[in-house]
Amino acid sequence: MRKYLAFAMIGSATLLSGCGSTGLFNRDRPDEFAVQRQAPLVIPPDFALTPPAPGAPRPSDRSATQQAQDALFGPAAPRSSVETAAGNRAGTAAASIRSTVGDPKTNTVAKGDVTRDIIAAPQGDGREAQAVIGG
Repeated sequence: MRKYLAFAMIGSATLLSGCGSTGLFNRDRPDEFAVQRQAPLVIPPDFALTPPAPGAPRPSDRSATQQAQDALFGPAAPRSSVETAAGNRAGTAAASIRSTVGDPKTNTVAKGDVTRDIIAAPQGDGREAQAVIGG
């Protein structure tokens, strides 16, 4: 009886070790989220086409990120003439703008007393800040 109990315990321990992620039964598994859908194979209508350069990306393929953005937000909306004119008049920012904003040597323009009072106002609700919920 003890012999069968010993074999049962060893067999149970061996089977239980298969549930773990380390040891003899450990294996590398592919990342199921890194799989990307490939475009289907298409026979070109013109057989006189030159083949693409080796290693060049396929023109019909888009990255998974671009496909997700297009699915969520759609294509880029066309800009109105007013928005385009405002962007053209604003120009482009310097490449180092994030570094120079906090620099003490950066010149700023005084916006007046109202802006200074708004910035210096204490945090939280003021006297006049009240919300009324109608019922």
